[in-house]
Amino acid sequence: MSHNHHIALLPGDGIGREVLDAARCVLERVSEVHGLHFEFSAYAFGGAGIDSLGTPLPEATLTACQEADAILMGAIGGPKWDGLRGADRPESGLLRLRSELGVFANLRPVTVPESLAHLSVLPAEKVAGVDIMVVRELTGGIYFGTPRIQEAHRALDTMVYDVQEIERITRVAGEWATRRSGRIISVDKANVLAVSRLWRETASRIIRDEFPDVKLDHMYVDNAAMQLVLDPHQFDVILTGNLFGDILSDLSSTLAGSLGLLPSASLGGTTPLFEPVHGSAPDLAGLNRANPVAAILSAAMMLDEWDYAEAAASIRSAVSATLKKGLFTADLVLEGSSYQSATVFTDVVLSNLNLSEPVS
Repeated sequence: MSHNHHIALLPGDGIGREVLDAARCVLERVSEVHGLHFEFSAYAFGGAGIDSLGTPLPEATLTACQEADAILMGAIGGPKWDGLRGADRPESGLLRLRSELGVFANLRPVTVPESLAHLSVLPAEKVAGVDIMVVRELTGGIYFGTPRIQEAHRALDTMVYDVQEIERITRVAGEWATRRSGRIISVDKANVLAVSRLWRETASRIIRDEFPDVKLDHMYVDNAAMQLVLDPHQFDVILTGNLFGDILSDLSSTLAGSLGLLPSASLGGTTPLFEPVHGSAPDLAGLNRANPVAAILSAAMMLDEWDYAEAAASIRSAVSATLKKGLFTADLVLEGSSYQSATVFTDVVLSNLNLSEPVS
């Protein structure tokens, strides 16, 4: 694989630009040391796309993303655009981008090292050592189903999955399970939803026929939400659909301590997309208080996708070392306690990379 890569940057809205700037700084430093070469180009997207070009996903942005080697996104949305509907909303730009790229597999890792377990809102002994991979189907389900109707006194969304969509995301979960503990919990609502019954039947067949060494269990989504809080260690790979995956992966942030710590990768299509799980947090925009960890770790996931394992590991080690020093951003401390600004935190991560001299 070539060491030259073009990365499309989608800063988006709110704190998106700030966290993406931090990720870019880390990538630039890592590229110097490991002899890599990254070209960055930024494009309007989300609310910023609406404000500048009248649409959340301008055609120039879409084309650039399709032609890039990878996409790094910040965050989108905010109350400024809450009055908009349907395709005019910032979030619709992200849904369309995922669909156009065909990135059907969303990976959301949740890890809680023992040294950082005290950051969780749950007791440290309950979450220390948690290591979960949420495999979320990303381009189907209720977010994409039609018809979609919003009237003055009535609205309708449609949840749709076909067998092929369920098969391919189950295979992704199966592959991850074989690399990990060999266990999958598939989350659905099969006692109520016909879609979930098809999901359960299809997932069971794929794992039975193609991954005979993987143990598959099923869990209703309401119970899964409760169990994530009561006993998170029972989970390793979670396989689930678009809506349930969105909710459960956000809920799992309580285990790590903050949404600001959780990265994600969206794979399987023409161009991989990497983004922090958190939202745009417009109340923090411009205050230098945003947590850049999720964006930085999303960049590490991008390097993993390109098989730059050593470079990705160095980023994760630098972030971990910074947190172990007790240097926390505002979202990780009690109200009124001292915290590090986003730029100071990023500078410490850069210093903790402990890398050799740049490759000539």
